Parts: sequence; C-alpha cells; structure tokens
Amino acid sequence: MAARQTVHAARRRTNRIAGQMYVHGNVVTKPAYEPERRVEEPVREERVSSQVRENRRSALRMNLSYVMFLALAAMLALVVCVKYVQLQSKLDSRSKNITSLQQELTSLKEENNTRYNSVMDAVNLDEIREVAQGTLGMAYASTDQVIEYNSPSADYVKQYEDIPKDGVIASSDKHTNE
Repeated sequence: MAARQTVHAARRRTNRIAGQMYVHGNVVTKPAYEPERRVEEPVREERVSSQVRENRRSALRMNLSYVMFLALAAMLALVVCVKYVQLQSKLDSRSKNITSLQQELTSLKEENNTRYNSVMDAVNLDEIREVAQGTLGMAYASTDQVIEYNSPSADYVKQYEDIPKDGVIASSDKHTNE
C-alpha cells in the first residue's frame, strides 16, 4: 500500500513539473494555453413560504402614513433651503452695504482732514498777535495784575465780583486755607 502511494505521488510530481516551463533570463513568455475560466452558476433561490413572500411584498409597499411623512420631510427640507438662501442673500447685501459705508466714511474723513488742514494753514498766530496789540491796543498782563487764588473746585469759576486780595474766593468745609 505504501509503495502504491509513493508511485502515485511520484507521477503527480512529474506531471506537474512536465507541464511547467522553466525560463532563463528576465523575459517571461506567455503560456500557449489559457487557464479555464470558472463560470459561476446563478444562485438558486430557495423556496420560501407564501407568508414570507407576502411579508416581503408588504414591506416594499409604501402606505399612506409613510408617504405623508416623506412629503412632510421634503417640504421641511425645501423650506430650510429657501430660508438659507434668503439669509445668504441678506448677508451678502448687508456686507456690500457695510463696504460702501466704510468707503464713504473714509472719503469723509479724508475731506474733513483736508478742510481742517486748510483752516489751520489759514490761521496765522503772529498776524493775530500784531492786530491785537497794534490795532486793538491789547497788551500782555503785568505781574501786578495777576492774582492767584485757591479755587474750591478744579472745574471753572464764574466771576460775579472782584477777587479779594488774599486770594480766597470762598471757604468751605471740604477745603481749608493752607
């Protein structure tokens, strides 16, 4: 028995080797034969009971509630898309409006600066001093005309009467003479 198995194994080995071709070098030749292609057989449908077939058909059918749900979902999606497009349109128009207002602001600032510089260039302080001293007879105050005083508040003073010689206009509890 063992001898028979070794003979069959040897035949298989020689058949396998004889059917193959050994090629020296780097070019492999195309074999003279094409391998057999396996054709897959179509899958046979198992026999199913009529109840299973009926359940499959009913599952594929759409009932009224499912159709209403799909219609409502489609309308809701359409409304959301329309609102999105409207918001995008509003955003685009507001962005364009902001850009135009920024350009207008820039041009107004430039015009304002130009006019301010022209007014400041038109004012000559030396000429004003000459007119005040020469034509109007004004003069700088002398040191005996200047009276320093302690103001009860740091804002401003309205003078309704002469300032006293000691320089104190009004005394209050908060401020004391030093």
